[in-house]
Amino acid sequence: MNMMKLFDAHCHLQDPRIFSKAPQLIATALDTGIVRFAVNGVSEKDWNLVKQMGEDYPCVIPCFGVHPWYVAERSPNWFNTLKECLESTPTAAVGEIGLDKGSRGKEIDFTDQIEVFRQQLQLAKELKRPASIHCVRAFGDLLPIMKSMGPFPAGVILHSYLGSGEMVPEFAKLGAYFSFSGFLMSLEARKAKKMLKTVPSERILLESDAPDALPKSELGSMFLVDGDPSIPEELQGQGGNLSASSDLTQ
Repeated sequence: MNMMKLFDAHCHLQDPRIFSKAPQLIATALDTGIVRFAVNGVSEKDWNLVKQMGEDYPCVIPCFGVHPWYVAERSPNWFNTLKECLESTPTAAVGEIGLDKGSRGKEIDFTDQIEVFRQQLQLAKELKRPASIHCVRAFGDLLPIMKSMGPFPAGVILHSYLGSGEMVPEFAKLGAYFSFSGFLMSLEARKAKKMLKTVPSERILLESDAPDALPKSELGSMFLVDGDPSIPEELQGQGGNLSASSDLTQ
C-alpha cells in the first residue's frame, strides 16, 4: 500500500526550542510520509537561518516575513532585506505575516501592524509568491484589506484558521486556502464542525505550527470520527455514540 504524502503547510523548524532537533524531526517526518515543510520566519533575526534550512533540506520551503508580534523590532531597512531574501530564493514564500489583536498582539500598535502587513502582502503579489497569514481576533480588519488588494493568484494561506464559516467564501474568492492546526481543538466542537463544512475540500491544508499548536491532550467525542483506525481502542466508545462526529468528513 502506498504511503499517503503530506505537506506541513506552516511550521517553525528554525525556532530555538526545536532547531537542534530539526534534522531528527525532518528525518522522522519524511519516514512517515510528510514530504514538504513550509518553514516560516518571524523577523529579520531568523531569515538567514530559514534560508539556510531551505538550502540544506530540499523538503523545506523557506518563507520570509515579519510576524505582527515583531513589527516594533524591524530595522529601517527591513523591507529591502525582505525583498532581497525573496528575490534570491525563487522558491520562497512570504510569511509569517498578519494581524493580531490577541493578548500579545494588542501590545503592538495596530496601525503599524496594518502598514507592515500591507507592504508584505503587496510584495507577495508583485513577486507572485504565496503568503502565509496569521490572524488573531482581527478577521474583521483582514478581510477588507485583502479585498482592497486582491485577488491573489499565487494564493494565500490563512494559517491556523479559526475565523467564521461565513467569511470562508469571501476569503476563498480572493485565493485563500485554510490551514488547520491543533488550535482547531480550542474551538467548541459544534462550532468547529460547522465552520469546517463551509471550507471547500480542495482548499483545506494541514499544519503543525511546530513547536506550537499541539492538539488538546483530552478530546471529547465530538472531535472523533467513528471507525477511524488512528483512534486508540479505549477512545472508540468515548462519550457514547461517535456517529454524530462522522459528518466532519462529509
